[in-house]
Amino acid sequence: MIHYKNGITIAFLMLGIVAYGQKGPFFTAGEDPKPSGAKWKLVKGMSDEFNGKKVDEKKWQISGQGWIGRAPGLFVADNITVADGNLEIITNTLDKPVVKQGKTYTHGGGYVGSYQGKTYGYYECRMKANKTFMSSTFWLINDRREADGCEKRTTELDIQECVGEVTTDQEWAQLMLNNMNSNTHSRDIPEGCDIASGTIGAKQPLQEKATEDYHVYGVWWKSKDEVLYFLDGKFHAKVKPAADFNIPMHLRMVVETYDWNPVPADGGMTGTAKDRTTYYDWVRTWELKE
Repeated sequence: MIHYKNGITIAFLMLGIVAYGQKGPFFTAGEDPKPSGAKWKLVKGMSDEFNGKKVDEKKWQISGQGWIGRAPGLFVADNITVADGNLEIITNTLDKPVVKQGKTYTHGGGYVGSYQGKTYGYYECRMKANKTFMSSTFWLINDRREADGCEKRTTELDIQECVGEVTTDQEWAQLMLNNMNSNTHSRDIPEGCDIASGTIGAKQPLQEKATEDYHVYGVWWKSKDEVLYFLDGKFHAKVKPAADFNIPMHLRMVVETYDWNPVPADGGMTGTAKDRTTYYDWVRTWELKE
């Protein structure tokens, strides 16, 4: 007989088997928001089970696409591996400081971004955060280089941003440890364009630190002004962005440093390799077909 901890039921387990078989997004019973008669179709170019031996670089870009990281955290391609069915991004201290673009980098993180971009759909991943002061994230952003005129603005859809250690005394930062922290951003508005800028987001408690276990973080980007967030298959918040979200965005799985969460006195890398790694079991993107 198998005994399941944390009250996992056979019904929930069977639901997980269906979801992991890629018949649709991961939802608990009654939470799938698709209209009657519609179906979810997997977008293969923005989905991965990470069951191979290395990153599929035809699908994922791992050097930052011109963005090298926020100092003091540098994106390091060698920090990104695929093993045991996970995409793994490890954090570390660089052998010696690196100076690039006039800034000094002392720590290594990682960047994985989809070449393909799209608009409306359901985006989800199963992730376990690292235990360091560096981030564990899953989000989308547009590529301004692909646009002209008033479309040359930035729209960003954050699904989960968290850290494993808070090094600031700012009270709000504690929420980055044990919440699903989500945001919609509108910024970099071209001069002369009547488009609003601003950040509108949502939070949902995890009941534990994000470093303790895997969680499924999801968002249904339903329309230009509807964004619905889901945690572990359950709906928790609906957000209307400050400006229209109608520009294709690309997926990002990034481990970086934040200005508000500085390097601790001990360097922040005293834990084991496992503690210093963010694990992505899978990432899946779905489009709704009537």
